[in-house]
Amino acid sequence: MNIALIGYGKLGKAIEEIAIQRGHQLILKIDIDNLEELSGANLSKADVAIEFTGPHSAFDNVMKCLQSGIPIVCGTTGWQEKQEEARQYCISHNGTLLFASNFSVGVNIFFELNKKLAALMSSHPEYDVSLIEVHHTQKKDAPSGTAISLAEDILEIIPQKKTWVNHPSLHADELVIVSERRDPAPGIHKVRYHSPIDDIEIIHEAHNRKGFAIGAVLAAEFIRDKKGLFSMKDVLGF
Repeated sequence: MNIALIGYGKLGKAIEEIAIQRGHQLILKIDIDNLEELSGANLSKADVAIEFTGPHSAFDNVMKCLQSGIPIVCGTTGWQEKQEEARQYCISHNGTLLFASNFSVGVNIFFELNKKLAALMSSHPEYDVSLIEVHHTQKKDAPSGTAISLAEDILEIIPQKKTWVNHPSLHADELVIVSERRDPAPGIHKVRYHSPIDDIEIIHEAHNRKGFAIGAVLAAEFIRDKKGLFSMKDVLGF
Protein backbone atom coordinates (compact mmCIF):
# COMPACT_ATOMS: atom_id res chain seq x y z
CA MET A 1 0.00 0.00 0.00
CA ASN A 2 1.30 3.47 -0.89
CA ILE A 3 0.81 5.92 1.98
CA ALA A 4 0.93 9.72 2.02
CA LEU A 5 1.98 10.79 5.51
CA ILE A 6 0.92 14.32 6.40
CA GLY A 7 2.76 15.32 9.56
CA TYR A 8 6.26 14.02 10.13
CA GLY A 9 6.93 14.71 13.78
CA LYS A 10 7.62 12.11 16.46
CA LEU A 11 4.31 10.34 15.87
CA GLY A 12 4.73 10.54 12.11
CA LYS A 13 8.10 8.84 12.36
CA ALA A 14 6.58 6.13 14.57
CA ILE A 15 3.86 5.60 11.94
CA GLU A 16 6.52 5.35 9.24
CA GLU A 17 8.34 2.63 11.19
CA ILE A 18 5.19 0.55 11.70
CA ALA A 19 4.04 1.02 8.10
CA ILE A 20 7.35 -0.18 6.70
CA GLN A 21 7.34 -3.16 9.08
CA ARG A 22 3.91 -4.09 7.69
CA GLY A 23 5.12 -3.95 4.09
CA HIS A 24 3.84 -0.52 3.06
CA GLN A 25 5.63 2.34 1.30
CA LEU A 26 5.56 6.01 2.22
CA ILE A 27 5.53 7.78 -1.13
CA LEU A 28 4.93 11.26 0.37
CA LYS A 29 6.05 12.70 3.71
CA ILE A 30 4.84 16.22 4.46
CA ASP A 31 6.17 18.46 7.21
CA ILE A 32 6.61 22.20 7.75
CA ASP A 33 9.53 22.35 5.31
CA ASN A 34 7.80 20.94 2.21
CA LEU A 35 4.15 21.97 2.46
CA GLU A 36 4.15 22.83 -1.26
CA GLU A 37 4.44 19.11 -2.04
CA LEU A 38 0.95 18.48 -0.63
CA SER A 39 -0.68 18.68 -4.05
CA GLY A 40 -3.34 16.75 -5.89
CA ALA A 41 -0.74 15.37 -8.27
CA ASN A 42 1.37 13.95 -5.45
CA LEU A 43 -1.64 12.70 -3.47
CA SER A 44 -2.92 10.84 -6.53
CA LYS A 45 0.04 8.47 -6.23
CA ALA A 46 -1.15 7.29 -2.79
CA ASP A 47 -3.69 4.62 -1.88
CA VAL A 48 -4.44 6.32 1.44
CA ALA A 49 -3.30 9.33 3.49
CA ILE A 50 -2.61 9.53 7.21
CA GLU A 51 -2.86 13.00 8.78
CA PHE A 52 -1.41 13.99 12.16
CA THR A 53 -0.55 17.70 12.20
CA GLY A 54 -2.19 20.43 14.28
CA PRO A 55 -5.65 21.95 14.75
CA HIS A 56 -4.76 24.94 12.55
CA SER A 57 -4.01 22.83 9.47
CA ALA A 58 -6.05 19.63 9.82
CA PHE A 59 -9.19 20.82 8.02
CA ASP A 60 -7.31 22.05 4.95
CA ASN A 61 -5.27 18.84 4.81
CA VAL A 62 -8.34 16.64 5.08
CA MET A 63 -10.16 18.62 2.41
CA LYS A 64 -7.18 18.38 0.01
CA CYS A 65 -7.26 14.60 0.34
CA LEU A 66 -11.03 14.36 -0.06
CA GLN A 67 -10.93 16.66 -3.09
CA SER A 68 -8.22 14.45 -4.58
CA GLY A 69 -10.30 11.32 -4.00
CA ILE A 70 -7.80 9.87 -1.53
CA PRO A 71 -9.08 7.97 1.55
CA ILE A 72 -7.78 9.73 4.65
CA VAL A 73 -7.15 8.74 8.24
CA CYS A 74 -7.10 11.81 10.49
CA GLY A 75 -5.95 11.80 14.11
CA THR A 76 -5.50 15.53 14.66
CA THR A 77 -7.70 16.91 17.44
CA GLY A 78 -8.71 20.44 18.41
CA TRP A 79 -10.65 21.32 15.22
CA GLN A 80 -14.10 20.09 16.24
CA GLU A 81 -15.85 23.17 14.82
CA LYS A 82 -14.85 22.18 11.27
CA GLN A 83 -15.16 18.41 11.47
CA GLU A 84 -18.84 18.32 10.52
CA GLU A 85 -18.13 20.31 7.36
CA ALA A 86 -15.46 17.78 6.37
CA ARG A 87 -17.81 14.88 7.10
CA GLN A 88 -20.60 16.39 5.01
CA TYR A 89 -18.22 16.97 2.10
CA CYS A 90 -17.05 13.38 2.38
CA ILE A 91 -20.62 12.09 2.24
CA SER A 92 -21.74 14.33 -0.64
CA HIS A 93 -18.66 13.53 -2.75
CA ASN A 94 -18.53 9.77 -2.04
CA GLY A 95 -15.22 10.09 -0.22
CA THR A 96 -13.55 8.16 2.56
CA LEU A 97 -12.72 9.62 5.96
CA LEU A 98 -11.80 7.93 9.20
CA PHE A 99 -11.46 10.29 12.16
CA ALA A 100 -10.61 9.24 15.70
CA SER A 101 -9.57 11.21 18.75
CA ASN A 102 -7.25 8.34 19.66
CA PHE A 103 -5.99 5.42 17.56
CA SER A 104 -4.60 3.30 20.39
CA VAL A 105 -6.29 -0.09 20.62
CA GLY A 106 -6.02 0.14 24.41
CA VAL A 107 -7.67 3.56 24.51
CA ASN A 108 -10.55 2.36 22.35
CA ILE A 109 -11.10 -0.50 24.79
CA PHE A 110 -10.92 2.15 27.52
CA PHE A 111 -13.70 4.09 25.75
CA GLU A 112 -15.93 1.03 25.99
CA LEU A 113 -15.06 0.52 29.67
CA ASN A 114 -15.87 4.18 30.32
CA LYS A 115 -19.35 3.81 28.84
CA LYS A 116 -19.98 0.60 30.78
CA LEU A 117 -18.88 2.19 34.06
CA ALA A 118 -21.01 5.28 33.41
CA ALA A 119 -24.04 3.06 32.86
CA LEU A 120 -23.38 1.29 36.17
CA MET A 121 -22.95 4.63 38.00
CA SER A 122 -25.88 6.46 36.44
CA SER A 123 -28.25 5.37 39.23
CA HIS A 124 -25.83 6.41 41.99
CA PRO A 125 -25.88 10.23 42.10
CA GLU A 126 -23.88 10.27 45.34
CA TYR A 127 -20.78 9.77 43.17
CA ASP A 128 -19.46 12.83 41.34
CA VAL A 129 -17.54 12.09 38.15
CA SER A 130 -14.52 14.03 36.87
CA LEU A 131 -11.66 13.54 34.39
CA ILE A 132 -7.93 14.19 34.42
CA GLU A 133 -5.75 14.16 31.29
CA VAL A 134 -1.97 14.54 31.30
CA HIS A 135 0.16 15.13 28.19
CA HIS A 136 3.55 16.45 27.15
CA THR A 137 4.07 20.22 26.98
CA GLN A 138 4.13 20.26 23.16
CA LYS A 139 0.49 19.19 22.87
CA LYS A 140 -1.32 22.12 21.33
CA ASP A 141 -4.93 21.51 22.42
CA ALA A 142 -6.54 21.18 25.85
CA PRO A 143 -8.46 19.24 26.86
CA SER A 144 -7.25 16.36 24.73
CA GLY A 145 -9.53 14.94 22.08
CA THR A 146 -9.52 11.66 24.00
CA ALA A 147 -10.73 13.42 27.16
CA ILE A 148 -13.49 15.13 25.18
CA SER A 149 -14.60 11.78 23.75
CA LEU A 150 -14.66 10.26 27.25
CA ALA A 151 -16.60 13.25 28.59
CA GLU A 152 -19.17 13.24 25.79
CA ASP A 153 -19.84 9.53 26.32
CA ILE A 154 -20.38 10.21 30.04
CA LEU A 155 -22.72 13.12 29.29
CA GLU A 156 -24.92 10.83 27.22
CA ILE A 157 -25.31 8.42 30.15
CA ILE A 158 -25.03 10.32 33.47
CA PRO A 159 -28.26 12.36 33.72
CA GLN A 160 -27.06 14.94 36.26
CA LYS A 161 -24.18 16.10 34.03
CA LYS A 162 -25.15 18.52 31.25
CA THR A 163 -21.86 19.86 29.87
CA TRP A 164 -18.10 19.54 30.32
CA VAL A 165 -15.76 22.33 31.38
CA ASN A 166 -11.97 22.59 31.36
CA HIS A 167 -11.64 24.37 34.71
CA PRO A 168 -12.59 23.75 38.36
CA SER A 169 -16.31 24.04 39.00
CA LEU A 170 -18.70 23.68 41.92
CA HIS A 171 -21.74 23.34 39.63
CA ALA A 172 -23.17 19.85 39.96
CA ASP A 173 -24.27 19.75 36.32
CA GLU A 174 -20.76 20.41 34.98
CA LEU A 175 -18.31 17.61 34.25
CA VAL A 176 -14.83 18.89 35.11
CA ILE A 177 -11.85 17.95 32.92
CA VAL A 178 -8.50 18.82 34.46
CA SER A 179 -5.68 19.22 31.91
CA GLU A 180 -2.04 18.91 32.97
CA ARG A 181 1.00 19.44 30.75
CA ARG A 182 4.37 18.06 31.82
CA ASP A 183 7.26 16.15 30.30
CA PRO A 184 7.63 13.31 29.62
CA ALA A 185 4.01 12.19 29.33
CA PRO A 186 2.79 10.36 26.18
CA GLY A 187 -0.74 10.40 27.58
CA ILE A 188 -2.65 9.61 30.78
CA HIS A 189 -6.45 9.66 31.14
CA LYS A 190 -8.32 9.09 34.39
CA VAL A 191 -12.05 8.87 34.98
CA ARG A 192 -12.84 9.24 38.67
CA TYR A 193 -16.10 8.72 40.57
CA HIS A 194 -15.85 10.29 44.03
CA SER A 195 -18.18 9.95 47.01
CA PRO A 196 -17.80 10.67 50.73
CA ILE A 197 -17.40 6.91 51.25
CA ASP A 198 -15.04 5.82 48.46
CA ASP A 199 -13.61 6.48 45.01
CA ILE A 200 -13.70 4.44 41.82
CA GLU A 201 -11.16 5.13 39.06
CA ILE A 202 -10.32 3.75 35.66
CA ILE A 203 -6.99 4.81 34.14
CA HIS A 204 -5.28 4.48 30.80
CA GLU A 205 -1.59 5.36 30.59
CA ALA A 206 0.34 5.25 27.33
CA HIS A 207 4.00 4.29 27.69
CA ASN A 208 5.02 5.49 24.22
CA ARG A 209 3.62 6.46 20.81
CA LYS A 210 3.75 2.97 19.33
CA GLY A 211 0.12 2.15 20.20
CA PHE A 212 -1.14 5.23 18.37
CA ALA A 213 1.06 4.45 15.35
CA ILE A 214 -0.11 0.84 15.09
CA GLY A 215 -3.74 1.92 15.28
CA ALA A 216 -3.28 4.55 12.57
CA VAL A 217 -1.74 2.04 10.17
CA LEU A 218 -4.48 -0.51 10.93
CA ALA A 219 -7.03 2.21 10.16
CA ALA A 220 -5.33 3.01 6.85
CA GLU A 221 -5.37 -0.66 5.89
CA PHE A 222 -9.07 -0.85 6.81
CA ILE A 223 -10.31 2.10 4.71
CA ARG A 224 -8.18 1.55 1.60
CA ASP A 225 -10.98 0.21 -0.62
CA LYS A 226 -13.99 1.59 1.27
CA LYS A 227 -16.27 4.60 0.90
CA GLY A 228 -17.92 6.58 3.69
CA LEU A 229 -17.30 7.75 7.23
CA PHE A 230 -15.56 5.45 9.70
CA SER A 231 -14.11 5.35 13.21
CA MET A 232 -11.85 3.08 15.20
CA LYS A 233 -14.97 1.19 16.30
CA ASP A 234 -15.27 -0.04 12.73
CA VAL A 235 -11.59 -0.97 12.55
CA LEU A 236 -11.72 -2.92 15.83
CA GLY A 237 -15.17 -4.42 15.31
CA PHE A 238 -16.77 -2.87 18.41
